Amino acid sequence: MSVSTAASTRTVCAPLPVLGRDVTVPLVTGGEVGYAALDYAASAPALQRVWDDVAAYAPYYGSVHRGAGYLSQLSTDLFENARKTVAEFLDCRPDDQLVFTRSTTDSLNLLARALPADCQVFVFETEHHASLLPWQDARVSYLDAPRTPRQAVATLERALADRDPHGPALVCVTGASNVTGELWPVRELAAAAHAHGARIVLDAAQLVPHHPVSVRDLDVDWVAFSGHKLYAPFGSGVLAGRADWLRAAEPYLAGGGASRKVTRREDGGVAVEWHESAARHEAGSPNVIGAYSIASACKALTEAGWDTLVAREQRLIAGVRAGLAEIPEVRVLSLFGDDAPRVGVISFVVEGWNSSHFAAALSAEYGIGVRDGLFCAHPLVRTLLGSDPGTQGECGAPEAAPGEKSLNAIRVSFGAGTPDEHVERFVNAVRELVADGARWTYRTENGRCVPAV
Repeated sequence: MSVSTAASTRTVCAPLPVLGRDVTVPLVTGGEVGYAALDYAASAPALQRVWDDVAAYAPYYGSVHRGAGYLSQLSTDLFENARKTVAEFLDCRPDDQLVFTRSTTDSLNLLARALPADCQVFVFETEHHASLLPWQDARVSYLDAPRTPRQAVATLERALADRDPHGPALVCVTGASNVTGELWPVRELAAAAHAHGARIVLDAAQLVPHHPVSVRDLDVDWVAFSGHKLYAPFGSGVLAGRADWLRAAEPYLAGGGASRKVTRREDGGVAVEWHESAARHEAGSPNVIGAYSIASACKALTEAGWDTLVAREQRLIAGVRAGLAEIPEVRVLSLFGDDAPRVGVISFVVEGWNSSHFAAALSAEYGIGVRDGLFCAHPLVRTLLGSDPGTQGECGAPEAAPGEKSLNAIRVSFGAGTPDEHVERFVNAVRELVADGARWTYRTENGRCVPAV
């Protein structure tokens, strides 16, 4: 599919300009339309500010921590200043460590490798796979999906009360669901964890792009997130928090940068002295552009003002939810109910439609990009949908198991770079598709629902 860019003659009503805001895409019904990127929960577009900062730095790119030359020294300063900027953005404690990783998934796998011996991990089944799956080598207790924030806290308290009080324990919880957008009671869950001698790590992948996150105020021990969800899609992530478990663990990766001193032993092997700083888990040449892009995004969001950003997003959320509520065939998915606070992530199903078919029609006929499937949160979506939603459609869910062709949902997500027009067009498109049906025929190809040609 070809794409093009065109100068926009309409004011983009978004507080932070993003790349791609002027991209146009072809429609199967003819003509082109400005692309409505409404899949921020998967990867948010790069902020124009981030792109400009990276472009300005690119000619000065050099190796980090290893060179005497000017560009190397400049790049090293930029990398370490990025670490300070992100730590300030997260309101970290003075003795916290901030490690640059590849993503939220990488961050939580790093922490999983750093768990003390015989550590017990508590995680709700509602988590994204990035925070659900890394703990396979630990003693894991998977907690049932709660239906209210209060029930979430009570469920955790019961589970922690039954654990061995003398061993180490870790609670892993999301800040905002990547399926429903609902905010979790992080501060209360942290208090419950600490009251029972456990630590807590916050998966903030879906929270940091939408709300300020203070490690100190929430009283979490670690926080993890990805740059590509924070308008900085350059392959970098963050793990920030308590230093002791990280210092005591073997390096996540063995290699240059993580080692302070390497010598030959008399037996012919090598002896290694590892760094105790964040460098211990940052072996190899670091992704300085990725780290710098995260810092740039943190500055842009802070300067734009969280009060302004949050208030606008809440207005967009209210508009989408009100529009969908007017369509009887649409069911919005929720754990905590309509009144739960949430970020700009909304999942739903449409009666009589397979969700993959519906998402394909939004793209091909309206130029609107959303997500369909189980959103790397299979247990949660299965809980919300039930084992057999009973919907029909020309196309099945991507990679659906036999008998589960219809077990999928549609997710729309947006943020600080989303124009009002995009969410308005989305609601109108949903209304039209439900009322009139698709104007094109679709088929399954390589696991995806695509327009038939």
